[in-house]
Amino acid sequence: MSITYKTRTQLVVETIREKILSGEIKAGQPLRQAALATELNVSRIPIREALLQLEAEGLVAFEAHKGATATELNVSRVDELFELRALLESDLLASSIPNLTDEKLEEASNLLHQLDRALGTENAANKWSELNSSYHNCLYSASNKPQTLELVNTLNKNADRYIRMHLLWAGGISKAESEHNEILTHCKNKDVESAIAVLKKHILGSKDEIRSFLIDRELANA
Repeated sequence: MSITYKTRTQLVVETIREKILSGEIKAGQPLRQAALATELNVSRIPIREALLQLEAEGLVAFEAHKGATATELNVSRVDELFELRALLESDLLASSIPNLTDEKLEEASNLLHQLDRALGTENAANKWSELNSSYHNCLYSASNKPQTLELVNTLNKNADRYIRMHLLWAGGISKAESEHNEILTHCKNKDVESAIAVLKKHILGSKDEIRSFLIDRELANA
């Protein structure tokens, strides 16, 4: 078993990201570097580096006279993020399917079993989100398009708070489970066209549900 060593900045990034995604740090809340450094027992340098990385992920914004804040949930951002994901992930899947080995398909199947078991456990949203990304990346792994895969992973980090929101509040799991299984079946059958059709429905359906949820929430809070 390999051991992954993480830099102090990576650990700070993961801690602050988790606080934002879980809602412990609210949208619009200032992120005071001195307070975070004290809380996490590090200097301000890894805090500053972590906030810059989280800005690239879309979770943090820097504003004049205000410093860093957690970003607001944004309907137009959901449209762009999920439409880009549908475009790029469809391309990755189409390139990957002809090259997927039996071992990779078995790995994807095991990840689906783990996804199923993650529901109802402690920290379910975190586990499900991580396994969901691993499942999709497994199916895209034979695409031989590392730059596109890197772009997709960045988009998924930007979309993660919306995906978790969909999971926790908008009832996104039941539909995701059946669609995940459909995609895997089409991959096993080397049916590229059908796999892409379900993947697009999977991503854009989530977008529509998240969008409706955010609009309803805005109207309720108006």
